Amino acid sequence: MDLHDVICLGVAGNFAHHLKQAGEEKDFKDVVTDEVDTPKGIFPFYLPGSKSFLGLYSIGTDTLQLPNYVANAQVEPEIAILFDIYYDNANKVIDLVAKKFTTFNDCTIRKEGAKKISQKKSWGSNSKGIGDKWIPIEKFEKGGVMDSYHLCSFVKRDGVLHPYGVDAPLLGYSYFYTKLKRWLIDKMNHQKEFGPLEDISMHLKECKYPKQALISIGATAYAEFGEKNYLKSGDEIYVIAYDKYKDDATLSASPSKVILHQKVL
Repeated sequence: MDLHDVICLGVAGNFAHHLKQAGEEKDFKDVVTDEVDTPKGIFPFYLPGSKSFLGLYSIGTDTLQLPNYVANAQVEPEIAILFDIYYDNANKVIDLVAKKFTTFNDCTIRKEGAKKISQKKSWGSNSKGIGDKWIPIEKFEKGGVMDSYHLCSFVKRDGVLHPYGVDAPLLGYSYFYTKLKRWLIDKMNHQKEFGPLEDISMHLKECKYPKQALISIGATAYAEFGEKNYLKSGDEIYVIAYDKYKDDATLSASPSKVILHQKVL
């Protein structure tokens, strides 16, 4: 799917323990949230038409290109949702309608001194990964298709397959369905430049108010191998969304399973 005209945003801190494991909890120490489990904010990783580094299309499907410098890069296994965006006459976001979802690798560099989250997220072409199959969302609420899905991830290194992120139900996201949608709308309209966060309403304006947003809704906690090992050339990445009533957490294909497979260059 061509996403070149779609603004791409991510959610920080929407799964318990992820930020702490990633060593990024301190980046958000001054960010005040309504609840203990509230995500910390949203960040851009692709801004269509931008003249900044975020204007370079960074999403690939089968390869992950590491930076050309020594980088501590980790898989961030996520679900990405394509939303239609609706604005009012003042160009405020008034609704997000979820259309479909897929698997996503929001690969991140653990970079000391980065002032913004986005500076750790996009460093060139194929610095992100997206599944090549989408699951339609008939309703983004309890009782919908996403209820039964789990997310898991693996890295194959030297012929050995290692769990990278914990196997987690999508219902385990801290914010999901209507609660997540309302929070996203609020952040798209009101999040300001503060600490590691950016003014999203300004990005929407600069992108000429795009009609759609791809939103990666948060990374799972890491399994032991994922927490202790950065990616290196030759690794193979698998991020898998599977229906627990029809599939299992393996690399085998099925009509209801979405597998993102990337080779690390």
